[in-house]
Order: sequence, then structure tokens, then C-alpha cells
Amino acid sequence: MLNARSGVCAKSRAWVVGLLMLAAIFQPAWSLGSGGGTPRAISPRGDLTPDEKSTIDLFERTKAAVVYISTLEKVLDPWSRNVFSVPRGTGTGFIWDDKGLVVTNFHVIQGASEARVRLADGRELQAKLVGASPAHDLAVLRVGVGFNSPAPLPIGTSHDLKVGQKVLAIGNPFGLDLTLTTGIVSALDRSLTEENGATIEHLIQTDAAINPGNSGGPLLDSAGRLIGINTAIYSPSGASSGVGFAVPVDTVNRVVPQLIARGKYIRPVLGIQVDDGLNKAIGRQLGIEGVIVLRVTPGSSAEAAGLKGSNVNRDGSFVPGDVIVAVNGKPVDSVGKLLGILDEFEVGDKVSLKIRRKGDETELSLNLQAGN
Repeated sequence: MLNARSGVCAKSRAWVVGLLMLAAIFQPAWSLGSGGGTPRAISPRGDLTPDEKSTIDLFERTKAAVVYISTLEKVLDPWSRNVFSVPRGTGTGFIWDDKGLVVTNFHVIQGASEARVRLADGRELQAKLVGASPAHDLAVLRVGVGFNSPAPLPIGTSHDLKVGQKVLAIGNPFGLDLTLTTGIVSALDRSLTEENGATIEHLIQTDAAINPGNSGGPLLDSAGRLIGINTAIYSPSGASSGVGFAVPVDTVNRVVPQLIARGKYIRPVLGIQVDDGLNKAIGRQLGIEGVIVLRVTPGSSAEAAGLKGSNVNRDGSFVPGDVIVAVNGKPVDSVGKLLGILDEFEVGDKVSLKIRRKGDETELSLNLQAGN
């Protein structure tokens, strides 16, 4: 018969045996067998495909021209009444020339009190606003002269792009700098209405992944040429859904030089007053398709060409004026479409308008004038 001491020892031995059995069951796989710790043989990869080599080479050639933009805004402490700067957001831009100019989206720097530009080599520079065009979502910053600027991106064209053409986007999505994504041109000549009601026309649609932070970054073709500036995504979740939009380089190359020279973009206009909201409402009510001329500016090209504005009778009924239905043969069905088509021309260019007046169609010609 066991005494109390020997009984305790028996229980202890049983407990130790149990632990050893569990250890045998759950011992690491590397301890089972003599060959468990030997690395597997590496399979040779072979050469990169020509497409991979081309993509890698393009990225290495162009990444130095892409910059990271961070912005600050001034806020007032309601208790101390002190004003201090806090981070506002981040985005992307790219070197425009060797004079320290950087191009980005207007919405990247909108509302910011300060902006800083970080180059691919890590240098960070204070930036100043040179000019902006909210209508095109474009802005130009200056980061100084003679700072050993990276080579600017070569400029391509966008009027000859084809759906299915390969494109590449470089940017800083979610603050992850120098990110490369690839895709194709999904569609052309898209329109996008912004939160403020303004419409950006002639956008390039792409399935290359574009996320918050990519805004202002370059969209490149397979030759490494700039063909657009990534500006927006269509996404219920706020992340890439395979539908991104870029401002075409033909627009960029027309607007940016004006921003550099004047600080703003001067739009070519007809000399008439139109309103998108009224145009939609009146068009629906009266069954009118096109852009209704509400008022003709005195002394304008439109007045000289004989365009007629709208009137309101004494009883409050609206009498529509001329309705513009086409410009140089291109159909016009909205105010945004009209402005987008006019934006393809320069101040002083002659355009032909097809108008509907009291049910009859006629054509007028006039020279575009500078807008305010």
C-alpha cells in the first residue's frame, strides 16, 4: 500500500509521461526525419519575356520624373487662437521641364496653404503655385531653378489613341511612392461631372489600377511618352475598380503653357450666356435638344454673327432663343459638351455653328473670343 509520499510521486510520473507523449505528437515537422531541413532545389526561371523587359526598362527610364506631393493647410486653434499647419493630403505629379516646373491635378493642391515635392532620389523641396485651371483639373507648381532636375517625360499625343492600346501609370497610391500599374485604354472621349457641377470632357478611360494618391501622376504609352494625367476613379468603395480616368495630353499641352505664362487658362468663348441647370430644366419642359442661348453679350462675336438670346414674356412664359445643336459638325447636347468642343480651339479661330431658330435650322460662323 502506497503512503502519501509515494502516491504523489506516482501522480507526478504520470503527468510527466503525459507531457512527453504530447510533445511527441506535436513536435515540429523539421525534427521528423533527417532530410526535413534541406532547402528545395531552385528551378531556373529563364529569360524575362520581351514585354516584361520593355515594362521594366520603361519604368527605370521614367520613374525619376515622377514626384510625390504632400500638402498642408492652416487651421485655427479655437482655444489658443494660434494658427498652425496640419497635413491635408498627398498626390502625385511629374517634372514638366528643366526649369523646376511640376504638373499635377488641381484637386491635389486645392485648399492647401503649403505644398512640398519629394523627388525620386529623396530630395524634398518647397513648392509654389504657378497657375491652375479647375475646369481641366490641372495645376503647375514651381520647385526652384537649377536644382539638378531629373529629365522631363517625353510628350506624346492623345488624339490618335486606340481602345486596347497598352498604358502604364506611375504614382503614389495611399502614400506608397513609385508604384507602377499597367492596363489598356478602355474607352475614349469620356465626360466626368465633378462635385462642384463642372464637367471635364474628352477624358481617357483606363483599367490600369488608379487609387487615391495616384491623382496627378502620368499615364504613359508603351513608348514611355506622356499621354494623360490620372485624375479620377469611378468606385463606390473609393478604391480602384478598374475604371480610371485621365486628362488627355493634348489638353495638357494646350493648357499648361498658358498656366505658366499667365497663371490661368483663358477659354475661347462665343460671347453668350448659358447655364447647365437651366438648360436641362427648360430642355425637359419644352422638349428642346441642344444648348439654349440665354443671353448674347453686347459687342461680342456672337452678337456680330447674329445669334439671338432668350426672352421672358410679361406673363412669365419663357421664349427660347437660338439653340446650338452642333459646332463644326460635332453634335452638342449639353453645356458641358459645348464648352468641351470649344476648348479644342484657340482664341481667334473661326467656327461654324448649326443653330435651331423657331423650328428652322441654319448655320452661322464667328471668331472665338477670349473668355474672362
